[in-house]
Amino acid sequence: MWYKLLSSGLLVLPLCGAAQTLYFPPNVGTTWQTTDPATLGWCPDRIDSLYNYLGTHNTKAFLVLKDGRIVLEHYFGSFTQDSLWYWASAGKTLTSTVVGIAQEEGYVDINSPSSTYLGTGWTGETPAQEQMITVRNQLTMTTGLSDAVPDPDCTTPPCLAYMAPAGTRWAYHNAPYTLLQAVVENATGQTFQTYFNNKLRNPIGMNGLWLPVGELHLYFSNARSMARFGLLALNHMVWAGDTLLHDTAYFHAATTPSQNLNPSYGYLWWLNGQSTFMLPQTQFVFPGPLMPDAPLDAYNALGKNDQIINVCPSKGIVLVRMGNAAEKSVQVSAYFNNIIWQYMNELACNSGITDVEDPGGFVLVPNPAGSTVQLSIASGRVANQIEVVNALGQSVISASGEVELNVADLAPGVYWVKVETNTGRHVARLVKE
Repeated sequence: MWYKLLSSGLLVLPLCGAAQTLYFPPNVGTTWQTTDPATLGWCPDRIDSLYNYLGTHNTKAFLVLKDGRIVLEHYFGSFTQDSLWYWASAGKTLTSTVVGIAQEEGYVDINSPSSTYLGTGWTGETPAQEQMITVRNQLTMTTGLSDAVPDPDCTTPPCLAYMAPAGTRWAYHNAPYTLLQAVVENATGQTFQTYFNNKLRNPIGMNGLWLPVGELHLYFSNARSMARFGLLALNHMVWAGDTLLHDTAYFHAATTPSQNLNPSYGYLWWLNGQSTFMLPQTQFVFPGPLMPDAPLDAYNALGKNDQIINVCPSKGIVLVRMGNAAEKSVQVSAYFNNIIWQYMNELACNSGITDVEDPGGFVLVPNPAGSTVQLSIASGRVANQIEVVNALGQSVISASGEVELNVADLAPGVYWVKVETNTGRHVARLVKE
């Protein structure tokens, strides 16, 4: 099924029936309507397989909403419905929303130079270079400030060094983002926490708070608060009839490509379904969508160590994951997130799937790869058949019993490596540089 989804170009999510009117839980208390997964045709054993995969990959909380109602909600280990956890960079979308509200209220103009709100000399650039940076550049990761400095989280002027003219280079850079909260504070005359609580947190019944972690400002809340924000975003920033952000043009701009350099990035939202994408800490442009197995219209809040909110308008779905890193510490959780959607796509009892892929069966090294790639097979497993498939579902390499593949002749892009072992089928994504 994994290759059929790619070759068809369509994502078939096992959901039945027309979308219902969105439900919004009360702002106070723990009451939240639910939908029985059986009404969507989801099989209990496949839900168990999903939970097992999540549990073995350091997940603490997992929720899925359908039209606002809870379909899946599971907590792992000692983590509970009331436990707080950090959003990491998934919280950038909270800041993006607050900036939009501040602009709507006349405090901020995102097309104005950032120095209007931060003062001149907020960077180490020349005055002319600094004047080119706008609030919109901060929202879109296009400030041109160097992300190659020793500490890319540092927000003091010596750390904010020139690399390229503003608007000409996309680079995932925490420091200019962090200073967006100072933009809001200086423009409104309120602390960011106070303005955020009044304009966003309290109106939708979230809990949590912003805390400094080194140079960063991270949001901590329970998982249901994450789901509440995802539901708000699903309904274009309207909560149960209460419009928090009236500026529909801003929200549209935030959740669609904000520039041509990385079309998979809006205003601090990650976008699926685009022709190419870039990732943190590299200038490589990857072909294809960010998450080929997820709904292609999804806009996503993604944070370090696999903090996830997927907002999927075509499916009426909000998906939330909190926890430690699934495998290794990463700034953006697209790879693990995509695997979750492989499991989500196989929940339907009538999908015809007889087994669920186990991506943990092997590791590809290096990945991204140049001319060769090694398959590190898990202990006790033997690779019998190996197949490499491109984004069109076409087989480009087939081998038996090998642990090293020659990929030198493959065009740069994203591929899928399928391995049949003595314990079952395993699939992982390979990026060819």
